[in-house]
Amino acid sequence: FWGATVITNLVSSIPYAGNMITMWIWGNFSINKATLMRFFTLHFLLPFMMMFMIILHIIFLHKNSSNNPLGSNKYMDKIPFHPYFSNKDLFSLMMILTMMLLMINIFPYMFM
Repeated sequence: FWGATVITNLVSSIPYAGNMITMWIWGNFSINKATLMRFFTLHFLLPFMMMFMIILHIIFLHKNSSNNPLGSNKYMDKIPFHPYFSNKDLFSLMMILTMMLLMINIFPYMFM
């Protein structure tokens, strides 16, 4: 409830259109169940939309071969995205998840 209050107060500070946007987000004159359901839906859908946009970005970036900042057309100077960079990213993700799982299982009350 209070998180929605803070966010909508930030939105209401926008000049001219802030109050109209706030009323559209609230769905009424105050924060109620509809507002919370909108925020929950946004929190569920936003990661999927971001993942879709990232995948679309990578596809368009490598379709045009715009991964070479120097503008060289030599194929021997190019490093393919897969397997080099994708393996590096997957390794980093696995290390972060492993550290997070270890911290959660060894120190479950660390942040309480």
